[in-house]
Amino acid sequence: MGSITLEAAEKWFGDVQVIKGIDLQIDDGEFVIFVGPSGCGKSTLLRMIAGLEDTSRGRILLDGEDVTDKVPSERGLSMVFQSYALYPHMSVRENVGFGLKTAGESKAEIDHKVNEAADILELDSYLDRRPKALSGGQRQRVAIGRAIVREPKGFLFDEPLSNLDAALRVQMRFEIAKLHDRLKTTMIYVTHDQVEAMTLADKIVVLKDGLIMQVGIPRELYEHPVNLFVAQFIGSPKMNVLPCSVQDGQFLLAGREAGRHDLQSDAQNVEHLGVRPEHITVTKGNDAHCRGTVEVAEYLGSDTFLYVNCSSLGVLTVRVPDSGTDLKGHEIGLRFDESRLHFFGSDGRRTD
Repeated sequence: MGSITLEAAEKWFGDVQVIKGIDLQIDDGEFVIFVGPSGCGKSTLLRMIAGLEDTSRGRILLDGEDVTDKVPSERGLSMVFQSYALYPHMSVRENVGFGLKTAGESKAEIDHKVNEAADILELDSYLDRRPKALSGGQRQRVAIGRAIVREPKGFLFDEPLSNLDAALRVQMRFEIAKLHDRLKTTMIYVTHDQVEAMTLADKIVVLKDGLIMQVGIPRELYEHPVNLFVAQFIGSPKMNVLPCSVQDGQFLLAGREAGRHDLQSDAQNVEHLGVRPEHITVTKGNDAHCRGTVEVAEYLGSDTFLYVNCSSLGVLTVRVPDSGTDLKGHEIGLRFDESRLHFFGSDGRRTD
């Protein structure tokens, strides 16, 4: 079992509050990702769960047991850090089994657990090598292996892929996903990279300034963000946000009637319209919601991103299939998919 519950958890450093009353339920076996910008408190929250930081107020429960005041070794959790923290003079086998050796386990039991972890992580042929003879991805697998042999109730990952190049990050994301599928153990993973969050998580926790902005599955956060911060943080490129108002069921852009949308709440509060780049199409007809000039066109193979200056509406990002036509410098019309629009109020909260 490995369910983790946070009840009104707070963290203060002197007079500065960095975690501001977090309530969160993580179920046994879930892969949960804490994501947010630098300084949002995601690593601090992870360290509080691990016991590496004191919890100033509130409680942390593991399988219903209050572990708020317990030291890390009593919590049954294993942590994998950004730095591999491997002993350079030890072999892979010795690094993976070091924690078991210091805990006094028998050599036979250590060998069994190390070999089992090596099989899971495909490290069998590297067991007699030292860290300097390994790639960055292999070193990170060794660090994960050291966590696996402890057979923890949960794994805590603190930005484990930040030191890897782009290709290795993709490979390690795949390997961590496979590891979770195989072990079925609770995992909490901290990253500032929303692509990692979207591709790995069962559930994402979006943090800002020590507060939870939204919790949900990746699709829910992408398609139904509860506020402007989540709308623009989740998604790459980020959601376009335009000044907007609503009158009598019509949404207006730059004071001009643009289209109809049925809002479930007070339309007078609407100040922003959000639309994803892939929900905008280029049109030559009179059905355009707005017009602008293409300032930059980024060719990415199957897709092209257009950055269109729409005057008072700002620069909009549009994702279009590659047509082989260079639109840079051209004036174009843009039409929004009205079934995929998002409306936000003056307080930044979703209104539709």
